[in-house]
Amino acid sequence: MGAMSVRTLLLLILAVPALMLGGAKALGMTIPVPEWGRDYVVRLAFATDAPPLQLPDIEGPDDPTRPLIVIDAGHGGRDPGKVQKMAGGKEVYEKDLVLALSLELRDRLLEGGGVRVALTREDDRIVPLAYRPEIARQLEADLFVSIHIDSAGERAEVSGATVYTLSNEASSEAAARFAERENAADRLNGIRVETNNSQVSDILVELSQERTQEEAIEFATLILREGEGKIRFHPFAKRSAGLAVLRAPDVPGVLFESGFVTNENDLTRLMSEDGRRAYVDTLERAIRVYLARRAET
Repeated sequence: MGAMSVRTLLLLILAVPALMLGGAKALGMTIPVPEWGRDYVVRLAFATDAPPLQLPDIEGPDDPTRPLIVIDAGHGGRDPGKVQKMAGGKEVYEKDLVLALSLELRDRLLEGGGVRVALTREDDRIVPLAYRPEIARQLEADLFVSIHIDSAGERAEVSGATVYTLSNEASSEAAARFAERENAADRLNGIRVETNNSQVSDILVELSQERTQEEAIEFATLILREGEGKIRFHPFAKRSAGLAVLRAPDVPGVLFESGFVTNENDLTRLMSEDGRRAYVDTLERAIRVYLARRAET
């Protein structure tokens, strides 16, 4: 009796789906049938096309002969950058800290006079990675400064600022990992930017980048010199990597990592006005010296 029940149950298991499929076919309906090897997950479609590029306003003297500095506050919008949870549970976002530092640097430069300044973002919005150096190019900037903050994961003792310039070969394994993380920002946030550089020949770009990178390295060296005794630098503070944000062939640029969100001392300095003042002093002085040298030559 028990064996007969099992056979009956097996027949029902096989017959019911067949009857359903047959009935659906007779009614002209289709039922999707799973395929072996297909991953069944819930997929949510996000808009991946980037908004059109909009050039920011240029602040300062209404004189195109005055040097122009483009300041790039990293991340923004739905891209928070590095996130650090404080003791009380509050989360601190890289995007907010670098924006505060960028705004203060802009204000200091404008107060000092003699230069024009533009920001890739001056509020909490996302700017596609490819747009950032392109803004500097289209505005014909004299200098590009991208401001970020690093993270050392569980290694809370790692601290200090670093300065990156562009290079096809990373200066270290750590620099290569950093570039890989930063260059993946758009992909992780679902942004797709269509670029077309066919109008610029590879030879001209290569020649232009060689001169531009020499100037970028000079500016990075000035940041280290002017910051000595004012801010804390990482033991290996001067680095290079294939960072997409620095790939403007005709605008010298650096990426300034102002410290580590995972280090308590670095984070405390970056969250306070007095602490940020030391970073602003360093960057402003380095910019002024760099521009003075360019004016002489």
